Amino acid sequence: MRARVLVAAALAAALLTGCAQSVDPIERLGKKAAQRVGPDRPDGAEGPDGAARRPYRHWGLVAPLQAPPRVAARPSVRRGGLPPVVRRVRTSDKVVFLTYDDGAERDSRFVDMVRELRLPVTMFLTDSVVGPGYGHFARLQSVGASIQNHTLDHPALRGLPYPGQRAEICGQQEKVRSRFGIRPRLFRPPYGTYDRMTLRAAADCGLSAVVLWSVSAEGGAPERPLRAGDIVSVASGEATGPTLRLLREIQRRGLTVGRLEDYL
Repeated sequence: MRARVLVAAALAAALLTGCAQSVDPIERLGKKAAQRVGPDRPDGAEGPDGAARRPYRHWGLVAPLQAPPRVAARPSVRRGGLPPVVRRVRTSDKVVFLTYDDGAERDSRFVDMVRELRLPVTMFLTDSVVGPGYGHFARLQSVGASIQNHTLDHPALRGLPYPGQRAEICGQQEKVRSRFGIRPRLFRPPYGTYDRMTLRAAADCGLSAVVLWSVSAEGGAPERPLRAGDIVSVASGEATGPTLRLLREIQRRGLTVGRLEDYL
């Protein structure tokens, strides 16, 4: 008799436990959905359940970059048939422009950063510096970076005869076309030096603007406070870390990153 009582008590306890664990089907689906989405993680990292992360937090930014304003296409105005020389963009938009020279930058994380932050950077490439690294820049182009012309061999152009300048500029136009299927519109002369022959050669090679810069940034630190319209030259070979430091300064100034080609 006592054995029957103990068995009955055990069955009753099991039933009570089962009731406590039962969950309404809709509630159960809600829990599963919540597990898939995951909570907001302050550190921006993905959880073990594959929850989506916030890219800006993953890269150490405290807020997402503001989207740049939409800009109507504006063709460059040539004076006397020569492309304009642009050091800074005249605009009231709160944007600056990030540019990288030569092609010495090879950090694979930079590709991820450009993609995840949707960062509209401009790469001025020199063939002799890029060497076998064109695949890296093809990946950058595929995630939104712009590829432009910085000569074949990086000579100081000012004072060189016209045929030599033309060979350097047109040669890189063809190199970029063969590698990326595009013909650049923008040209940056090495060291920022140029003369009238440079402008003539750039025009004859199909380029629409000669782009210099208004601010240099080494180690992610601009040489002066940034202002709207600044074209920033990031030091050659620097990419992910310095760019992130520069982005924090851009945000601190109430600015964002614009696409240079939209303004020229």
